[in-house]
Amino acid sequence: MKDRLVIGSRGSQLALWQTNFVKTNLENRFPDKSFEIKIIRTTGDDQLESALSKIGDKGVFTRQIEAELLSGGIDLAVHSLKDLQTEQPQGLKIGAVCEREVPNDALVSKQGVSIDDLPRNAKVATGSLRRRSQLLHHRPDLEIAEIRGNVPTRLKKFDESNLDGVILAYAGLKRLGFESRISEVIPFNIMVPAVGQGAIAVEVREKDKQTIEILEKLEHRQTRVCVTAERAFLRTLEGGCQVPIGAHAFLEGGQIVLEGVVGSLDGTMVFRKKTTGRDAESLGTDLAEALIEKGAGRLLEEIRVQTTAAS
Repeated sequence: MKDRLVIGSRGSQLALWQTNFVKTNLENRFPDKSFEIKIIRTTGDDQLESALSKIGDKGVFTRQIEAELLSGGIDLAVHSLKDLQTEQPQGLKIGAVCEREVPNDALVSKQGVSIDDLPRNAKVATGSLRRRSQLLHHRPDLEIAEIRGNVPTRLKKFDESNLDGVILAYAGLKRLGFESRISEVIPFNIMVPAVGQGAIAVEVREKDKQTIEILEKLEHRQTRVCVTAERAFLRTLEGGCQVPIGAHAFLEGGQIVLEGVVGSLDGTMVFRKKTTGRDAESLGTDLAEALIEKGAGRLLEEIRVQTTAAS
């Protein structure tokens, strides 16, 4: 068994927080082994000023890291689970899913108010079509501005702007020590989070049995079950950064409760449904198919055409 393992990571503050979290946990469990971090730049890191919907699919934050993993340059890779494509590249698998942080989105506002208390026609920033759609559905009067960059960069841009608010993931704000900036943890009835939001995934080569065995110590079964249902929902809808899709699953009374949403870019049309079951994969697939039957499939095709034309 190898005594030294190399962990691949993006270089942002949040990515390194997550990677160091995994590294520290592994070091505590395997004091006889050494772990080091290798920073790898991705397409998403090199195009921080471009809208995610115009860059490409979900692989923008993972593709270069996964190539390094497949080539043997690193032994494992740490990702925000929401950045991972729903199908792993051939030869790779998710070796561990760590316990999830609170998955909600959060509002940072200059007045310290909630979404409902923002002034009429307030200007709110987000780089996410999912957040844009749900914000406009709840508050059609809001003006939505585009914003990109890592968490500290987006907060700095916000502070120096005439924006009234900015939406970010609660998990990223908390992990980087910005929890005091949060004006509201946005409830699920207003905004369903991104698939896998708040969860950390550790990717590994399928045939690397030794590393897979090590990663079993990091696995959080309940989180794995929930994100499996969410990812099956997204996979069936063939979603990515270009489309406004959200899903959230939790366990209750021995069952999985899964809620999914698909919305139009302007928020005027939203398909939303909640269901329960015991098999994560089939639950996510069935919920997606139910929304497709209601018209979400046609809506997504229209959105893909719009975003492709805009790019």
